[in-house]
Amino acid sequence: MSVELKGMNTSREGPAKTYNGYVMLLVLLAAVVLGLWFVSGGLPPYGAAKIVKILFVGRILLSGFVALLVAGGFYMVQPNQAVVITLFGAYAGTDRTEGLRWIWPWMLRKKISVRAHNVHSDRVKINDLKGNPIDIACNVVWRVADTAQAAFDVDDFKEFVNIQIEAGLRTVGARHPYDDLEAEETTLRGSPDVVNHELRVELNERLHVAGIVVDEAGLTHLAYAPEIAGAMLRRQQAEAVIAARSKLVMGAVSMVDMALAKLSEDDIVELDDERRATMVSNLMVVLCGEREAQPVVNAGTLYQ
Repeated sequence: MSVELKGMNTSREGPAKTYNGYVMLLVLLAAVVLGLWFVSGGLPPYGAAKIVKILFVGRILLSGFVALLVAGGFYMVQPNQAVVITLFGAYAGTDRTEGLRWIWPWMLRKKISVRAHNVHSDRVKINDLKGNPIDIACNVVWRVADTAQAAFDVDDFKEFVNIQIEAGLRTVGARHPYDDLEAEETTLRGSPDVVNHELRVELNERLHVAGIVVDEAGLTHLAYAPEIAGAMLRRQQAEAVIAARSKLVMGAVSMVDMALAKLSEDDIVELDDERRATMVSNLMVVLCGEREAQPVVNAGTLYQ
């Protein structure tokens, strides 16, 4: 399922127009040096023309204004980091260029990490496909792919990720049974690759609205809830015994059939229906019994 709302205006990341911070650093140094040079020249002599005094003060104020203007626009961009820039509330682009950068001071900047984040979810209790309560948890590796969506389309994208991870885990966990000894369907315990893939797809659909991409997702904890753990363990043991007995009986029947067919084919002994039934009974006891068979020597005949 996708949580993207119909009619919702989604943002899209675009490049911001920024400047090399090292070049602007030279401009700042030049403004400071120029201002100091103006000050070092001394005040105009007493009685100088008014225009001279105005020009003197104006040059000092101008150099100081330029220095303050340039100094307020510096910011750093680290590796795997992006800076979302807005101008009077409007999105102006994202800067992903590493190093010292510069932009006009009245443009706001918000740093967003685009590194991979690793989240281990809390254990949550859900009901599997058969209605059995289970405890389940997962580990998710995610990263920000679209900084504009992460910054503007959701209120707090990190909190949004945590909530959607729990919701996606509940959804995927309810699609399959915990276990199936007959191996006829996908199970949470027996099909980890399938379940992990479904979880990653589910989370990507849910987090698309926030510009988040899930790289890896997998279950880290899976167990029956404590209140039914003992009963389900006995059930699993019983089902395992039944499955084992079924395979044992099928194998024994096949072996008895092969033995009778071989005896008849090689004309080793002629068996009537009663002798065949007795042989089948003895072979089944030997093949299916839990204990070793104790041979009995028959000194007479089958009919005495």
